[in-house]
Amino acid sequence: MFLAAYLVYTLARWIFVGDLGDAKQHARWIYDLEQHAGMAVEGSVQTALDAPVVSWLLSNLYLAAQLVVVPGALIWLYRRSPAVYRELRNTVVATWLIAVPVFALFPVAPPRLAGIGLVDTVSSQASVELTGRSTIFYNELAAVPSLHVGFAVAVSLALARAFERRWAKGLALLWGPLVSLSVVATGNHYLFDIAAGLAVTALGYAAGRTTIARLAWPRATSS
Repeated sequence: MFLAAYLVYTLARWIFVGDLGDAKQHARWIYDLEQHAGMAVEGSVQTALDAPVVSWLLSNLYLAAQLVVVPGALIWLYRRSPAVYRELRNTVVATWLIAVPVFALFPVAPPRLAGIGLVDTVSSQASVELTGRSTIFYNELAAVPSLHVGFAVAVSLALARAFERRWAKGLALLWGPLVSLSVVATGNHYLFDIAAGLAVTALGYAAGRTTIARLAWPRATSS
């Protein structure tokens, strides 16, 4: 299922590849919108967290959020709590597919590429450089919605449901806000992107729940 979703995503990136100039223009439009709303805090956040250790931690956390934590949480939940696993799996896949047409119709460059003074901390602090036209680690035309944040919140809520101890549930619920902080501090997303990511993930969750209900209904009626 995940392979099929990734192939669809990759094919869509190839077919609907946008123009970086348009993506930068859209990014600056978002920045202007945030400025008018008094919410353009990305520069302040990056400056406040501009310490070598903190920047290194947040940059590597940004990479680990998608490459390690999402698959790791899915594998653990598959063994520990199959029902929660199915909900998270369907949410992630549905959100991914919902986001594809958004990327195609409204390409947005990350703040670090928009020429507004934010820098790329991941390339300087982590072992992966976010450069080049297309890599498996990022999409320079797909800042909106932030799937980093959407998936992190979905994982956070799923793990909080599966954990039994209160302290573990509390730690799980901190994951979404921590990833949100990392994507802003590393210059990869605006607050606007985060809000869009949460909205798309909510739609993905609803779509995933509908899928589960349709798959479960025939079994329920036959029994």
